[in-house]
Amino acid sequence: MSYPVHLTLGPLTLPIHLLLEVLAYSVGYRFYQHLRTRFPDPISDENRLWIFMGCAAGALLGSRMLGLLEHPELLRHPPGGWLYYFTNKTIVGGLLGGLVGVELTKKRLGVTTSSGDLMVYPILLALCIGRLGCHLSGLEDGTYGTATTLPWGFNFGDGVARHPTNLYEIGWLLLTAAGLWLAEQRGPLPNGWRFRFFLAGYLLFRLLVEFLKPTAAPAGWGLTAIQWACVAGLGYYGWLFGRGSAQKQLIES
Repeated sequence: MSYPVHLTLGPLTLPIHLLLEVLAYSVGYRFYQHLRTRFPDPISDENRLWIFMGCAAGALLGSRMLGLLEHPELLRHPPGGWLYYFTNKTIVGGLLGGLVGVELTKKRLGVTTSSGDLMVYPILLALCIGRLGCHLSGLEDGTYGTATTLPWGFNFGDGVARHPTNLYEIGWLLLTAAGLWLAEQRGPLPNGWRFRFFLAGYLLFRLLVEFLKPTAAPAGWGLTAIQWACVAGLGYYGWLFGRGSAQKQLIES
């Protein structure tokens, strides 16, 4: 296989990354709708719509802002002009921004139950499909890994065997789905903990896998902007888990 992978339809060349990204959104949303019909949703349709809007706004803003912070040296003189400010994006920023948007919207609506638990498996599926598109796009996507001598290194067209970081991520996502499913076979998780485990695990993975990527410059102490965002998110979830454990011990005592 040669990279980037292109799909051709007659005289047309179809962008594989865009196609799989659209497929990820579509399949993820349909999967979520399917789960919502099978499991009772304590959140009303109207409130759920507002929460989706808050999530989308926060995800869009967070994704763009963190994407721009990956290369702050380009902010004053963006390559390609002002469109540069609207094209950079990152999944970590989208997830954290979406989390902030959801929590602010829920606080405004007075919703206290988890809105993310039902979305975890659809998000995991959508991320797997999207990351496959990143992998097939090769060097064009900018999410490739550093050079490696390991036998599973991939040559994306420049003659260098690299860590397939997108395949690593797909593997992590599948392990997360399997781990959550197995844990819930032993009994239901507390309200909101499925999403907490998913996002905390994903942030930990991204914090570590970024060391295998050559693209972003360190933002301080050898960490990139994405890694610092992961550290902040992990700190927040560490506080949440600690508070939850303390409350459980208080109740049991």
